[in-house]
Amino acid sequence: MNEHLDTLSPAPVWRHFRTLCNTPRPSGHEAALVAKLEAWADGLGLAHDRDAFGNLRIKKPAAQGCENAPGVILQGHLDMVAQANAERPHDFTRDPISTYVEDGWLHADGTTLGADNGLGVAAALALLESTDVAHGPLEALFTLEEETSMGGALELAEDWLEGKLLLNLDSEARGEAYIGCAGGSDVVVDARLPEAPLEAHERCLDIALTGLKGGHSGMDIHLPLANANRLLVRVLRTLEFAGARLVSYQGGTLRNAIPREAFVRVALPADEIDAVTAKVASLEATLRAELGQPDSGFALGVTPTPPADTPDEALTVDASAMLVAALNVAPCGVERMSAEVEGVVETSNNLGVLNLEGGRFHLCALVRSLHDSAVAAMIDRFRALFELIGARVKAEHGYPGWVPDSDSPLLATFIDCHQQRLGREPAVKVIHAGLECGILGSKYPALDMISFGPTIRGAHSPDERVDIDSVDEFWTLLKALTEALGR
Repeated sequence: MNEHLDTLSPAPVWRHFRTLCNTPRPSGHEAALVAKLEAWADGLGLAHDRDAFGNLRIKKPAAQGCENAPGVILQGHLDMVAQANAERPHDFTRDPISTYVEDGWLHADGTTLGADNGLGVAAALALLESTDVAHGPLEALFTLEEETSMGGALELAEDWLEGKLLLNLDSEARGEAYIGCAGGSDVVVDARLPEAPLEAHERCLDIALTGLKGGHSGMDIHLPLANANRLLVRVLRTLEFAGARLVSYQGGTLRNAIPREAFVRVALPADEIDAVTAKVASLEATLRAELGQPDSGFALGVTPTPPADTPDEALTVDASAMLVAALNVAPCGVERMSAEVEGVVETSNNLGVLNLEGGRFHLCALVRSLHDSAVAAMIDRFRALFELIGARVKAEHGYPGWVPDSDSPLLATFIDCHQQRLGREPAVKVIHAGLECGILGSKYPALDMISFGPTIRGAHSPDERVDIDSVDEFWTLLKALTEALGR
């Protein structure tokens, strides 16, 4: 499958990316890909091993004459975000990713593409098998479960890696080098809320909010992109006049993807159905006018719940109002822009996954900040808010930020290579997304690190795509930098 990838340039990178597309690899299901890469390394006579968590390392000795050069670690993550459009059934644990080219960009057919971080992994594999690049000792570190928990980096073995320089290949903009990133933490909220039986005069409605663009909760959080959970909660606030009671709610699927869809089932008096239907139609027009072009696919619809699906119970009126009110004031989106780095988000939160079923409420949000103290403060705000409704709040999968070092010798070499090979200096930036560099640096504090990559847009959503020309530029730069570091 994806044979057309073999016609793209640079051929070695796209050949490996085809393997990644054809091998299902959502977070937590990377085992088949790891086995393929180990067999591939065996075929080339390259040493490989894993740490206790399962992170994979493949080593290549220095080229002749480069034995005294510092060791270089090529780093990327094997897993990908699993997101598909509602009309595109896709089992990410079994089905390959189907790709196509349009106007110079590579897309997937209704799903995430996996260019994040598949192209960084593919470039590292291509460099490992290359015979025309003079290089010092190479280690390729491929981590697991980056997209769901940063688990591979957090559990990475200490005193395992040997290199002194680390090239993180997980950035998403040509012509840019990243030297710092946000840290973050998941905030998990759980509650058991009171229910009451449906009354004889009550009926149920299903409300669906669909068609939003979505995006990466770090890279895209500052863009004018709506959060489906935030919008549907706003809708629910306007329905309180009808005494609507929450039956169930499903919104978002990943805490690091801006939710594109959300669905709620409510119970309400039968004589309020016409008024609620009219109110939702009016809100659809209002919200469509507010959202504008970025979310032009937005739709808000109401349908009667099929009789066979009518539940026996719903949250009480008071519990419904209390939960909707808490969600309505919960932090969402950009909290503060950085005072130190112009144009960069300092602190944000994404209301990523929201679920209500059988009276059990669950929320998973992702807080990010350039300051670990601000992450802690945001977590405390969630705790203060949701404990008011009797919920349990905990923080988990926390990871540190990556503190910038503008005097990095590795950065200076990268800038020089960029200028010589591409005829221009790169922009040096700090990113709001959570790269693994902060975690790796906490375990290996002597590492000198930078991050760069090809141009990827729409990561963490089915709109994910990669600029094909930028991959060629990325490959040229990676080879040139590796050779410069091998001298």
